[in-house]
Amino acid sequence: MKFRALGAVVVAVAGLTLTSSGGAGAAGNEALTADLDAILADPGLKGADVGITVRDANSGEVLYTRSGGRRSQVASNLKVLTTAAALDLLGPDFRWKTELRSAGTRSGATLNGDLVLRGTGDPTMSAPRYQALADTLKNSGVTQVTGALVLDDTAFDTQPYGSGWAWDDEPYSYSAETSALTLSPDAKYSAGTVVVRVRPGAATGDPVQVSVEPENDVVQIQNTATTNGDEGITVEREHGTNVIKVSGSTWVETTALSTVKDPTGLVSSVFGKALQRNGIQVLGGVRRAQAPQGAAVLASEESITLAQLVTPLLKNSNNMLAEVLVKSAGGSFPNGVNQLSRKWAGLGVDPNWIEVFDGSGMSRLDQMSPDDLSSVLVKAKTKPWFSTWQASLPVAGRDGTLVNRMKGTKAEGNVQAKTGSLSGVSALSGYVTTQTGRQLVFSLVQNNVVLWVSPKTVEDRVAVRLANDGAPQFTQQKAEPVPQQRKAPAQERTKVPAKERFDVECSWIGTC
Repeated sequence: MKFRALGAVVVAVAGLTLTSSGGAGAAGNEALTADLDAILADPGLKGADVGITVRDANSGEVLYTRSGGRRSQVASNLKVLTTAAALDLLGPDFRWKTELRSAGTRSGATLNGDLVLRGTGDPTMSAPRYQALADTLKNSGVTQVTGALVLDDTAFDTQPYGSGWAWDDEPYSYSAETSALTLSPDAKYSAGTVVVRVRPGAATGDPVQVSVEPENDVVQIQNTATTNGDEGITVEREHGTNVIKVSGSTWVETTALSTVKDPTGLVSSVFGKALQRNGIQVLGGVRRAQAPQGAAVLASEESITLAQLVTPLLKNSNNMLAEVLVKSAGGSFPNGVNQLSRKWAGLGVDPNWIEVFDGSGMSRLDQMSPDDLSSVLVKAKTKPWFSTWQASLPVAGRDGTLVNRMKGTKAEGNVQAKTGSLSGVSALSGYVTTQTGRQLVFSLVQNNVVLWVSPKTVEDRVAVRLANDGAPQFTQQKAEPVPQQRKAPAQERTKVPAKERFDVECSWIGTC
């Protein structure tokens, strides 16, 4: 859906005049207003589009705003809305199931008919859990299947990426394909990826040794890396294929995550090997189709609950988990977003005045405002799932994507907030408790930031200032001077190597 842009809007809220293009502070908050104004006057934000809203977490009263109603890209801050709406729509106890089904008949150790592997999008499935399905089948006495291994991934449509995603992000773990049959090779549930392990050779100059986990027949490795030097290792999947190129040099063992083309195909290979290890023969090959109506369940694996999944999703800003929520809500990106949008009004967001095309915020078409994000934070406090959801947010200086930020300040261990990063975009939205015990919510969204400026510094200053609000003394930190030269000309900006991408939400060095 497309909507016309809003003109200037003037709204009176709690003695405060808000405009869509200006900033103001509520009466009685002059010191806070002055300090936040000074932080946002940072010369590094020249030409940037910056919006911020600060509210009382309980009453929703607006304490400070600057362009808070202006829509812009919010990157991974969209996960605040996605997870809250999914908890409302699907419920905290929602689980995903992966099943072995068959409409065939048993004759001793033979299953006469097809063996169907049906997925519903469980992003926590792993090679050991697919092995467990094969073990259950073996323990039931089956050693031969006369039909085919049928892969049923029809719970989701065939569109692997969200609208507005960048094609050149495809090799990297934060931009994997979304499939109803998938697997994660790590504890962070990096669905749709494999681990590429690189070990040095026996002698200097030897090719490195490369292995892929889990073992499969889908991924092909092209290795030109050598055992010498400190250049480092680059692991990158060739666009549109399952050819993974390993280059560079190293003296030490290293690992990287790489996406795969067609996660269903990867699952087919991994599960097929699990059947082979159990001595189960499938005589009819492999094909893809929907499970027959009424097919009996022979074995089943169930995921953790949605309430439990929200923690790795928000702490690590896991894009693929967010997309699973969208497709679980409606089977496709458009329908899933439409289903989730039924819960937006109850979270303080008017569905007619935001644009959402995915669940993670990776799409450059997503548009939302700090007012909307701060409203979600306020309304979430009234929900029965709130305590679990709030605890899933990164904590400043302690964990998640905020583990290294705001250490040694009043914000450390205090600020619980969602980060967001794309090239030229940075956002931070969450909760903070002041020195006087007042809980606030805030949302700061920055767009059109040049790549050599760190918008995270501005976000941290704002959060620290809010944490110090009400303290007897507060000294305003000065803005950092603007560098006189670019750190790198445009033609020298490079992609972050895959080995460095485990905790980032974006693809460019300048904003991660």
